[in-house]
This record gives sequence, C-alpha cells and structure tokens, in this order.
Amino acid sequence: MVDAVVSYAVQKLGDFLIEEVSLRQSLRENVHWLRNELSFMQAFLKDAEKKQAEDHLVQQWVFEVTSVANEAVAILEAYSLDAAKDGDHAAGFVDRFKACACICQKEAKFHSIGKDIQSLKERVMDISRKRDTYGIIHINNNAGEGSNDPSTLARTLRRAVSYADEDQLFVGFQEVFQRLLDEFLKEESRRNVLSIYGMGGLGKTTLARNLYNSPHVLSSFQIRAWICVSQQYSTPDLLRSIIKSIEGCSEEMLKLLKEMSERDLETHLRNLLQERKYLVVVDDVWHREAWDSLKRAFPDNNNGSRVILTTRKEYVAERVDDKGFSHKLRFLNKEESWNLLCKKLRPENKMVGADLFSPSMESLAKDMVEKCRGLPLAIVVLGGLLSYRKGVDEWQKVKTHLWQHMKNDSVEITHILSLSYNDLSSELKQCFLYLGIFREDEVIDTEKLMYLWLAEGFIPRIREDDMDDIAENFLHELISRSLIQVAGTFFGKILTCKIHDLLRDLAVQKAVEVNLFDIYDPRVNSVTPFRHRHAIHAQTQRYLSLDLSKLKVRSIFFFDNEFMNLDSSKKFMTFCMTFPHLYVLDLENIPFDGNELPDAIGNLVQLKFLGLSNTNVFGLPLSIGKLKRLQTLEALIGDHCSCKLPPQVAQLTSLRHLVARYEVPLQVDRLTNLRTLKYICCDQWKNTDASGLVNLQELGMEKIWKSYSLKSIGNLKSLTTLFLVCQYGELFPPLEPLSSCQNLQRLWLSGEIEELADLNNLPKCITLLVLQSAGLKEDPMPILGKFPNLKNLELSRAYEGKNISCKGNDFGQLEILRLYNLKNLESWHLDGTAMSLIKSLSILECPKLKEIPEQMKHVAVFEEQSSDQTQWGSCRNPRYS
Repeated sequence: MVDAVVSYAVQKLGDFLIEEVSLRQSLRENVHWLRNELSFMQAFLKDAEKKQAEDHLVQQWVFEVTSVANEAVAILEAYSLDAAKDGDHAAGFVDRFKACACICQKEAKFHSIGKDIQSLKERVMDISRKRDTYGIIHINNNAGEGSNDPSTLARTLRRAVSYADEDQLFVGFQEVFQRLLDEFLKEESRRNVLSIYGMGGLGKTTLARNLYNSPHVLSSFQIRAWICVSQQYSTPDLLRSIIKSIEGCSEEMLKLLKEMSERDLETHLRNLLQERKYLVVVDDVWHREAWDSLKRAFPDNNNGSRVILTTRKEYVAERVDDKGFSHKLRFLNKEESWNLLCKKLRPENKMVGADLFSPSMESLAKDMVEKCRGLPLAIVVLGGLLSYRKGVDEWQKVKTHLWQHMKNDSVEITHILSLSYNDLSSELKQCFLYLGIFREDEVIDTEKLMYLWLAEGFIPRIREDDMDDIAENFLHELISRSLIQVAGTFFGKILTCKIHDLLRDLAVQKAVEVNLFDIYDPRVNSVTPFRHRHAIHAQTQRYLSLDLSKLKVRSIFFFDNEFMNLDSSKKFMTFCMTFPHLYVLDLENIPFDGNELPDAIGNLVQLKFLGLSNTNVFGLPLSIGKLKRLQTLEALIGDHCSCKLPPQVAQLTSLRHLVARYEVPLQVDRLTNLRTLKYICCDQWKNTDASGLVNLQELGMEKIWKSYSLKSIGNLKSLTTLFLVCQYGELFPPLEPLSSCQNLQRLWLSGEIEELADLNNLPKCITLLVLQSAGLKEDPMPILGKFPNLKNLELSRAYEGKNISCKGNDFGQLEILRLYNLKNLESWHLDGTAMSLIKSLSILECPKLKEIPEQMKHVAVFEEQSSDQTQWGSCRNPRYS
C-alpha cells in the first residue's frame, strides 16, 4: 500500500512539471529530483512493508516515506490552489490591475514552494541514508529463505487452523457437502474439476478435507493426493509433493526427484496416474497460471478421475475447467454460527449446549458470535478464546475489544485475512483500504463508492479506457477476490456492497499504518496531523470545534446520524476556509440551518466530489460555479423533492456525474464530460442539444408527458442505460426515436404504452428491459421474444390480459425472467425450444396463474420484491440503478 501512496505522489510531481512550464530552473530541478528519488524508493517499499510488522525501525522508515509523499502532494495542491485563485479574474481594468499585482505575489509563492521542496529534498536524503542503515533491500533478494517464507508460513497456518480436520466441528456444511459429494461421484467418465471458492476463513479447506476423507471417496479412487499451492509456489516442488504422496519418500526416491527437471517431473507423474482413477486436491490456488502449470500432469483417462480446487478468487474457480463445477461457499446463518460456537467451547466449562449458559453469559456470547458475521474461522477462534476465560466479567472484556482479543489469541486469523490483501495491486490496495472509512456494518452504495475512488485519484488512466469502467472493474475484482460482499443487485448489476467486520478492521489497521485516513475519536478529541482524510462517525460538533487550520485535509466524511444541524453560514464559512484543499466533501444526511448550502462552498475550488444526498439543502448558491474541478455532484434530497440548481452549474465542465432532481432548466449540453445524468425532469431537458453530450452513458428522466418528444434522446450515441418514467397517469409519447440509440443495453420504461406495436421501435441491441405499469391489453411476448440480445426481462403491472405465449425459438438469449403484479394472468404457453437458456424465474402477485410450463419446473422460482419496490421505495438510497 505504501508504494501506492508514493506512486500517487510521483504522478502528481510529474503532472506539476508538465503544467507549470514557467517554473524557475532551480525549482524545476528540485521537483524533478524529488520525483526521481521517490520513484527509486518504490523498489524498496514492498520489502519494507513485509518487515515493518517485526521491526520498529523499518516501520519508522515506512512512516517517514509516506509522510514525505503526502507532504509533497499537499505542497503542490496548495500552490495549485493559489494559482487557481490568481487566475480567476475578469477582463476589466481593475482586474487587470489586480493581475499585475499578482506577478509579485507569484514570485513570492515560487520562493515559498522552493523552500518547501528544498526541505523535502533534505528529508528524502536523510531517509535514503536510513534505508541502508535499516538494511532494507529488494524483496526478491531474500524471498523464500528460512521459516519466514510466506509460502511456508501459509501452509503451516493452514495445517494449524483448529477446525480443519475436526469432524465434530463440521457445522453448516452438511447440505453443501452432500450436494458436492453427489456431483463428485456422479457417473461422468471425463476428468472433472470441482472448484470451491470464497473468502478466507469460510472453510474451503475444511469442506475439501471432508470430501477427501469421505468413505465413499476412499472406496472410489485408487490414488489420492493433496497439495497446498499458496501465493508463492514452485511448480517442480508441487509435482514432487504429489509424486512422494503416491510413491513414498525413500532416500533413493528423494534423490531421484531432486535431480529431475520440471518437464521430467511432469512426465513421471503423468505416467503414474495413467490408467488409474485418481483424486487430487489442489488447495489454496491464487492464480490460474498455477493450475495451468499442473494440469498437464493430470491425464484424462475417461475413468472418472477428479480434482478438487480451492481458491478465494471467483475468476480462478470458474476458469480452471469450462465443463467443471464451481461452488461459492456461503457464510453460516445465525443458528449454524451458534451451534459451531457451542461445539468449540471446552466441556470443562460446561458450555456444550445453549441450555447450560447463564442468561447473561448467553447474551454476551450471542452478541459476540453475531459480530463474527457467519465466518467459521472467526467463530472457532472466538470459541477457543472464551473457553479459557471464566465468568461474565472476563467475557465482557473480550466483547469490548473483540477483534483485538481474537488477533492476539490466534496468529492465523490475521495472517489468513492479510494474504488476500497482500495479493492486491497497489491501486486495488488503496480502493480496498478506503472501505475502512465507512462505519461498521454499513451497506455501501457501489455507485457512490466508485465516484469517490475517482475523486481521490485511485483510478489510473489506462490508454483510452474510460476511468468509470476501470473503477467498475476494480469493484468486480475485489468482489471476485472475496474481499467485498454483494449486498444488493438488480438484474446482475451490483447496487450495494458491504465488508465483513474482520476485513474492515484489517483495512482500518493497514490504512492507519500508511496514513490513508483518520477516523475521528471523540474520546481523545484530536486527529493525526499526517492523515489527510477524516471520517467522523460520532460527535460531529466536537470535531468542528477542533483547530484544524494547520492541516491539509483532502477528504471529509460525516457519518454521524445524531448530528442535529450545521447551525449557521458563519460556521460553514469557517469550515470552508479551514479546508481549502478538499477533494471530497460528503455531507450526506447532514441537516443545514436555513435549508440552503451557504455561499462559502465556492471557496473549495479543489473539490471533486460533493455529496448532499438526503440533506435538507433545497438550493445551491451561485458560488457553486467556482468548483471547476468538480466531477460528481450528488444532491438527491429525497423522494420527489427538488433542489434549486443555479445556472452556474452549467459552468462545471469537469462534471462527470450529476445526480439531482432540479427545477430550473440547465444548459447541460455544455457539460460535455457528463457520463451520468439522473432524475432530470423532461421540462428541464426539452431544450437540450443532446448531440453535444458525446460521453453521456446513463440518463434518467422523470415526469414525462405524452406530448413530449423523445427525439433528442436518439442523438445520445454513447448511451448505454436509460430510465424513462411518466408523470403519474400519463401515456408514453411515441418510442420510435429510441431506435437510434444503437449502444443502448439497459432500458427501463415506467408508464403506460398506448400501442403494443410501439415496442417494435425499441432498439434491438438491448440486453435488459423493464416494463412497469405499461397497461398493455395485448400479449407483449410475441414482439419481445424476437429481440436477439435480450437476457433480462421484467414485466411489472405491464400486461392486463389472461394469457401469454412464447413460440418457436423466441427469447433465445433470455436468462432471467420476472413476472410481477400481473393480476389477470391465468395461463402461460411455452414451446419446447423457447427460452432455452433460462436460469432464473421470479413470480410475484400473479394470483390467477396456477401452473408454470413444464419446461420451467427445473428452474428455480423465486417470490421476491419487485424492482419498483426495491428501487423506488427507499428514501435512504433512491437510485435508479
């Protein structure tokens, strides 16, 4: 993670050299030197991070490097801020006179920044000397030596995990075990790979071990072998391990294996397995390349041989075998968690069953096991921790500092969770650690999270790739690596996420080490000077009373639900003057005195993200136009409430995401960088020249009237997602203009459609379609079934007829179908070849539909909340998607 902090500073120094062409030569040389020296230090940072946990001198060195990197960024931003203010003049005589006066001021600023950079240069030279003193060398120079080798340690810890081999602790997996065993033993002659994936500590190895040792498996396979791969692996060593488990470890065999090349080992193992039915467990695979290097040695003899593979990464599990079977391991439910804790507690404490707990101890135990959030590793460690502590008072102490006690009691819990973090790239490490800013148990809006990553500069610009797409890829990768859990989805799109408390604790711990952010602690009533991002979870009033004027704070998040109001413009003015370097200001849920955002917001000229959702701010001041760097403006006040946006918002040409209901029309066509525009009313859009919005990808429009024309929407050539919502009781205007949206993938229409034939005008490229309250009198299926790319379809109060019919090869790509609130629907005819790829069917409030087609009976049928309820009914997060 430290290398990410330094990398960001190196990038900023480089940008500064490019932008400030008028720098004095001496200053330019010092900035260039500082950039090069920090870049050189990056080569040593991975080794330093590895050593700092056990060496306080190295830990101090890492701290000094991050401090210098952060200070360099703060100095450059301070200079850029002053330069922006100096350049903000009109062309009048008085302003030209002021501009001349600024020449002298600029010289003074050059002198000031020169002194600051020189001071940093001296600090860096001192840090370089300390690097040699502390013995920090390249990580590759000593990797793999001795007992501290990460790979060796990982394998040792996997063997040490207390519940891995204990059958009596095999709680919560019985049903999964039987399902996987049936899959494992089914009559299929080809060599099959069964992949088990999920977060570290979920019990993947436990489940694989139980399958491996099952009596049914023991009697079915002639040869069995088990290897643990881990992050640092050697293919020859893995091949040797399998061969030794088959042929034994005689001195002659060990000598022979030691002399063999990787190619020879591969051939030898393949010959051993040829014509024999075998089972090999490949445990803890981190990279698909590890499997690729081994699989050639596993012949497919068409005799039912099997491989079990465990991994934390979804994309590894799903790509090792195109025809294989992968299973995502779930968290334990409350009952299973409680049973596992009870089984783990030692008998001498008489804690075998819940009935033997005293009421107070049972209450404490249930609170603590709930904090484990269904993670078996955490529950087992908790059980061991409680088993040798006596009485309510001792248990209360454990509960008060639960995670710290668990980490102190069990070395493997920290190490196992840290493995996933250590495997991340520097950019992904920043994005993961950033999740620690949010409160414990917070359900996080993924869209907002990605906007924040962008504003913080965590998302790299890779060639011509759109940074929003890269941010979404980062989100999916963290989910795939089991570091983030999906909390809410809509047709596969991830709306909300959350992070396990143990992983959040890890994120906070690592973030503190590299000064990424500070969570304000009202008990000590202070913040750490070197941490430039502040999260306030409680006692906002006390935080605002601190003297923070000397800190270069970049980001502030208010999560205090009990804060009453920001009581005056004067206080907010002081607040804005104190933090001129802010990139991110999230005021979500903060009430303002007077229902308006004070004019002082215009002082925050560096701001890139401004969050005002669910506040009582019904109007923004004219000064908002000064925020030339603003990328995201979220001002969604609540359901059906509008915010008055001044015309100056149209001057924010860096704006990428505008999420707000607003009254007065804006010249949004001037915002050519706009990617997202949601909750706009059609009256505010009607005079927009959409052809200028060349980057707009997502549009959400409300209060549409039948008399309104959708023609301008057809000019949005980059549009991929469109939400159109009619005024209550209104009909849609003709939909024909939408046929010009040739890149449209997701379409949501909420409102009455007068003519069924109008559906023929929808673009055939769409993959997702929601028809809500359409009031169609004729069956829409014959038309919709011809859409060649349609994968997801929802009909909600969309059809008033009695019958639907899907004929021939209709819906050839459809995977998910939802039928909601079709009150009159009685029958559903489905030809044998229609909907051949369907995976999921959801039916809700279709009371007259007594039976589904025979072909659908193998598909899981869910009765769930309709999308209009999940998307429109939440005031907390009233987003379209």
